[in-house]
Amino acid sequence: MSAHKHGHGHGHDGDFDFDWAAMADLLELEGETHSPYVRQALDELKDLRPGRVLDIGSGPGVAACRLAETFPEAEVTAVDGSPELLARAEARAARLGVRLRTRAAEFPDGLAGLEPADLVWSAQVVHHVGDQQDALDRLARLLNPGGVLAIVEGGLPARFLPRDLGFGRPGLQERLDAAMAARFDRMRVELPGSVAVVEDWPEMLRAAGLSEVRSRTFLVEHRAPLGEGPRRSVRAVLERQRGLLDGLSTEDGETLDRLLDPSDPAGVDRRTDLFLLTAKTVHFGVRA
Repeated sequence: MSAHKHGHGHGHDGDFDFDWAAMADLLELEGETHSPYVRQALDELKDLRPGRVLDIGSGPGVAACRLAETFPEAEVTAVDGSPELLARAEARAARLGVRLRTRAAEFPDGLAGLEPADLVWSAQVVHHVGDQQDALDRLARLLNPGGVLAIVEGGLPARFLPRDLGFGRPGLQERLDAAMAARFDRMRVELPGSVAVVEDWPEMLRAAGLSEVRSRTFLVEHRAPLGEGPRRSVRAVLERQRGLLDGLSTEDGETLDRLLDPSDPAGVDRRTDLFLLTAKTVHFGVRA
């Protein structure tokens, strides 16, 4: 990716210098698990006939391949700062039999060299840049007249655990969410050139010169008992949280360890009550 996303990007300092290539498995799993919202969001654009499509911060190419499938006549390019993730995107496209180009470019500084497009998609990338408005301005400049920018930001955190697990203190997931939110706040403050802004995404798209701005939130639901892919995604998320969050109580740490124990019947690999529920918000704007 580049200097960005929950799943793509580089360019942070200290604790937030993410190695996105090392997270490739997690990013691909997460992308596949959350892919229903991409399909729903693209249904909103079913009347669009783009000649060129860009996925900025594409990571391993899950959404980019969906774009290529949805718009088979378009030239679809996955753009990311990680050659390793772009190689994954190419392999995925070959496996699925869709046409996909790739382009190595850092976000946001490398965008100027890209050809303009009729649809620009960028998911959970902008919040990894210090100046989010500037990043949106640059993305908007990639559009041809009449082109659409689709930004995925916001929504709801994923839920997958019952409130009471049968061990540990009830409400573990809410405490994990709070700890991750605090970590996110620290990341935003420590980003180079960080600019505080009211994160009113529709208004920010208007400030970038776009019109016909609208937002839609899409539900992603995988019911219990979870299938193999979503279950592995839940495990990967909890493993990452266990490694990132050093301020957990001893009891919560022990609860997480038990959830991640593959031999424990109450762990995430074997629980029958494990589910996955989240929501993703997509903000659309049109260049006049």
